[in-house]
Amino acid sequence: MSEIVLGVGASHSTLMNTHWEETPHKDRAERFRDALGAARDELARVRPDTVVLIGSNHFRGFWLDLIPPFTLGVGECVASGESGTPKGPQPVDVPLAQHIADSLVESGRFDPAFSARLQIDHGQSHAIQYLFDGLDVEIVPLVVNVFAHPLPTLGRCEELGRAIREAVLAFPGERRVAVVGSGGLSHRLPWPDWREPHGDDEEFMVGAWLDGRNNWQDYDARRREIIRAAEASLTPEFDEEFLTLLERGEAHRLTEYTTEELEKAAGNGAQELRTWLLMAAALDHAPARRLAYEPMPEWLTGMGVAVIDPAAVDAGQSA
Repeated sequence: MSEIVLGVGASHSTLMNTHWEETPHKDRAERFRDALGAARDELARVRPDTVVLIGSNHFRGFWLDLIPPFTLGVGECVASGESGTPKGPQPVDVPLAQHIADSLVESGRFDPAFSARLQIDHGQSHAIQYLFDGLDVEIVPLVVNVFAHPLPTLGRCEELGRAIREAVLAFPGERRVAVVGSGGLSHRLPWPDWREPHGDDEEFMVGAWLDGRNNWQDYDARRREIIRAAEASLTPEFDEEFLTLLERGEAHRLTEYTTEELEKAAGNGAQELRTWLLMAAALDHAPARRLAYEPMPEWLTGMGVAVIDPAAVDAGQSA
């Protein structure tokens, strides 16, 4: 039978690509980058055939004309390539992706959207760039809506992670599958609630999200200007608490937050922790090992990396 061999949670920031030389906290940046390398080495060690890659939408693959809570890539997958991230077609494990989609629907518990020609952005491709470098793996991409309200609840995301675990373990054959959650930790982006924008910048952003399907690049320069002008808003205390829960195998406690409470505690960017929660649930909430945590105000984000190795957990329990 197929098995899940590793879980990885990792933050992302395109500013890591575009403004590395301008980074004042270079020591922190290098520790974070080294941790991504260590997570990549862990993936290489366990030799996955496929990675279920869970990420967010930054309005380069999805727009306000249609925003599903969850979208599974079951055919072609193309990365948008913004800010130096990988661009173009990505290899998809179509049989496993379609099996997961079928299993979720047939179980009666989930009706995810699916795409036979999915466009992803740095919510997934940052992980492809740094975690899959030199690895021969296919992906099953899952996009979670974390920015266009209303968002799927944290509890629903945790349940979906468990359902994906069941589907993977039931897949015929001997697939070795890793699960990666990309996003977070605490940060606040200068992005409005699309339902109630205020001022020229927010009106522009909502217009880009609504009208950018065929020409998102035309909006990108001003988008980046708005992001670069934003003041950092990190919450290291929250990040430490979350990573500690992950290390204890208690990430499910994140479901105690409502969407509004999570934003108040750690910023709108912390809604991306849904990807980590999905990953942890797919690993049956085995205890994680933290590889790094670095608050990076110049990247607007608390940057973390952690891995869950079920074999190490099993070895510890049998010792």
